[in-house]
Amino acid sequence: MPTVATRVPSRRVLLWVGLLVLYVVWGSTYLGIRIAVETIPPFSMAATRFFIAGLVLLGWSIARDGRDFRWPSRREWRDTVIVGALLLGGGMGMVAWGEQTIPSGIAALLIALMPVWVAVLGRLAFGERLPRAAVVGVAVGLVGVAILVGPSDNPVERFAPAGIAALIVSPICWASGSLFSAHRARLPAQPLVATGGQMLAGSLVLGAFALVTGEPGRLHPEAISAESLAALAYLTVIGSLVAFTTYGWLLRIAPLPLIATYAYVNPIVAVILGWLVLAEPLTPRTIVAGAVIVFAVALIITARGRMRGPVDAIDPLAAEVAGQRRKVQPGAARADG
Repeated sequence: MPTVATRVPSRRVLLWVGLLVLYVVWGSTYLGIRIAVETIPPFSMAATRFFIAGLVLLGWSIARDGRDFRWPSRREWRDTVIVGALLLGGGMGMVAWGEQTIPSGIAALLIALMPVWVAVLGRLAFGERLPRAAVVGVAVGLVGVAILVGPSDNPVERFAPAGIAALIVSPICWASGSLFSAHRARLPAQPLVATGGQMLAGSLVLGAFALVTGEPGRLHPEAISAESLAALAYLTVIGSLVAFTTYGWLLRIAPLPLIATYAYVNPIVAVILGWLVLAEPLTPRTIVAGAVIVFAVALIITARGRMRGPVDAIDPLAAEVAGQRRKVQPGAARADG
């Protein structure tokens, strides 16, 4: 029988393997999206990705629980649709659209500002306390954006305004969905059902975006490259299913501040991969802006993590995947376990 001394290292190894999966997989999704949208219209690509992943998660939950499976209530479905529309429809949809013209590394740095928008919107909409260090982090993050996308004489540092706008709107949508989920939503008790339902709802919103923007007329199956198809498969299976499952498992065994480090490791991974795989320019300005943004995110996460309060103060996605606030009524005090 293995002793405690032999069991602890193996658990620690599994923990770090799980973290490495989050670091590399979620960091690589920006590269995957950039490759996928080269020959697949962005909203159609994202809708396909989340529709398949959502069906798998929901189908797995139904098959696993059998007769014990409980269908969400009407209120739970409604809130699931709202959260899915904001997180995946607005959040991920804008990433896919923006990466048509913006390098994947730059996109990752702008999306990394999500904790900044969570802090700002949480304060404005829900009166969440904002520690002084978090206020400094917000200011530093905005400085990082100014450095990244400000005027430049270097052609490789000039970015399409519409693409930059989409990548600024994206984390705002994601932050809004996370905050609504944490403060107002009543979601299904089964985490996989909640996540799968949100993916399906997001796919419907993305499908509507595709129709409105005329993507069906621009979608030519014969023109889709093998690289784009492989990227779409990677995003669906590894980026959505494997990474989210790993994330949910880590939430049960690891301290949340440690897990939340993915927020500032992912953009570093994305920038390096974009440079290595797609030869995206890695200029001194990008490096400085990236360092400033990552520092701002780390400052905010650390400051909010020291507050007494819900786990969402560190990482709003945590309660989302783990299903930790199911019985909280709108406006009521949180009772996370």
